[in-house]
Amino acid sequence: MPEMTALHAASLWSGLLILVMVGLAFRVIANRRRHRVLFGDGGVQQMTVASRAFGNAAEYIPVGVGALILLAMLGYQTWVVHAVGAVLFAGRLIHGVGLSHGRGPGPGRMIGMILTLLALIAAAGLLVVAPFLG
Repeated sequence: MPEMTALHAASLWSGLLILVMVGLAFRVIANRRRHRVLFGDGGVQQMTVASRAFGNAAEYIPVGVGALILLAMLGYQTWVVHAVGAVLFAGRLIHGVGLSHGRGPGPGRMIGMILTLLALIAAAGLLVVAPFLG
């Protein structure tokens, strides 16, 4: 097997993050069918929770995927892309599970959001300094 490049690492984590979004989308679809809600949340709490879990992922994952791709394209080392991708993936997965339970703010949501923000702040810092590194 050939050595994994930074672009391969970005591909791996991006694919896994997209699968998190797909899993959350299936939860929305299942809730729509179960509660016969065609649009919005229909006043059903489970629908609201499933929709927000997906919506929250849709707000953060595309930015993270873009950052991973840019880090790889800018020539950052593979381990850097893996580190940012792994922390972002863990954050989004933990947050999605925590939010899907819909019991208010809990440890899953808090830990997931902290990991997500740490990954995005690290990526932002690396992207901002990249033009000055040569």
